[in-house]
Amino acid sequence: MGILGILIALGLLIWLAYRGWSILLLAPLCALLAALLAGEPLLANWTQTFMSNAAQFVAQFFPIFLLGALFGKLMESSGSVEAIAAYMTEKLGTQRAILAIVLAGAFITYGGVSLFVAFFVLAPMGHALFKAANIPHRLMPAAIALGTSTFTMSAMPGTPAIQNAIPMPFFGTNPFAAPGLGLIASAIMLAFGMWWLSRAEARARLKGEGYSYAGSINPNDAAEDELVRERATTAREFDPGEIKRGGHASSLPSFRLAALPLAVVVLTNLIMSFVVLPRMDVSFLQDARWGNTSLAAVGGVWSVIVALATAILVLIATSHRRLPSLRATMDAGANASVLPILSVASLVGFGAVVAGLPAFEVVKNWVLGIEGGPLVSLALATNILAALTGSASGGLTIALDALGPAYMTIAKEIGLDPGLMHRVAVIGAGTLDSLPHNGAVVTLLAVCGSTHKESYVDIVMAAIVGALIALVAVIGLGTVLGSF
Repeated sequence: MGILGILIALGLLIWLAYRGWSILLLAPLCALLAALLAGEPLLANWTQTFMSNAAQFVAQFFPIFLLGALFGKLMESSGSVEAIAAYMTEKLGTQRAILAIVLAGAFITYGGVSLFVAFFVLAPMGHALFKAANIPHRLMPAAIALGTSTFTMSAMPGTPAIQNAIPMPFFGTNPFAAPGLGLIASAIMLAFGMWWLSRAEARARLKGEGYSYAGSINPNDAAEDELVRERATTAREFDPGEIKRGGHASSLPSFRLAALPLAVVVLTNLIMSFVVLPRMDVSFLQDARWGNTSLAAVGGVWSVIVALATAILVLIATSHRRLPSLRATMDAGANASVLPILSVASLVGFGAVVAGLPAFEVVKNWVLGIEGGPLVSLALATNILAALTGSASGGLTIALDALGPAYMTIAKEIGLDPGLMHRVAVIGAGTLDSLPHNGAVVTLLAVCGSTHKESYVDIVMAAIVGALIALVAVIGLGTVLGSF
């Protein structure tokens, strides 16, 4: 009954989550159902396994969730995100409308702004730009997804996305793991996505299809939809319910001033990872007081924390006069981090209970025994779990909690670079997480005023197929050439 119990619990979790039930309720209930069907103690699984693993995830990553949501909200309320998007669209114009939206989204999210914040700013601008260029609005969600949810989330070296931070404590890596392979993967995702969208635009023009959207353009309507919000908070690190709170600047900053905090994130992350932390004496971390840990286990997270905190200070110093209410904006940003991290932590707790069941050994041995080597099995594990949970961060953490130590043992035995495993795991988690039930997909479609029927095929091609091609390329190059 063990394997069947796991499948029943997982199926119930997916089905009820898709119908809008809170993951905070579903995760412990389904975990206990799996334990019950396996004949395991219920209360011990809840308090000792589920809660301890959920709490550990919060302890490790809440600073990144908090600072990331706060930074995103400050960038949105100060008008910085809008100013950057406006600059991109102005420079590239209607002749390259799709490219303008893609690059605007990429620039913003690589600098540390949550993709949900980007959604709510880019959608109105996208409508205006696509209308001027007479491009069907059904292509807009795929263009936004390509810029915000693919290479800047999983492949670009140094990205502060939570997905790129999760493998660092498991593999002892930093945000710039396998930088050469990450850049190659990014180029593949961008090139393939732009090829597909350009092809779709050309075919639409041949058919005489143009911009025909006649609905209202008010992204805040999506933020108020409880079903959208419930799904969204398991997918990314920002609660869209807070997007309209805190006010908005009455005037926009210059492009240079708006882009400054994003540059600070990237540069500070780089300096912390390769200059500051390697020179620090952190021998004190081996004391029991600090958890008997090491710089390899915490250094990557520290780099992202310092980068985001520094950027927040720079942003406040340069833009505080444009903010209607600094306190209200910061409160909204802080609040926006709470539901997402508790939702993902609950998924992690569910995964920990399942991984602790005797029947899971069969699953573990099957995964580790997949032909093609550890990189292939790791990619499949993160792909499948991200797809099932509808969350790249949740699926990635569950996979690494259950299999991370085994992969590190294999890596030491065969001389495999942990940085290569880091990059494969993150790219893998960022592919099939964009299935129809994914919260980011549901939110994006709602914000853009589109539907799965109209736009999902293009999202699949731009956000999933391109990422899968990049993943295969990274595994192939990494197997032959190693990490670089």
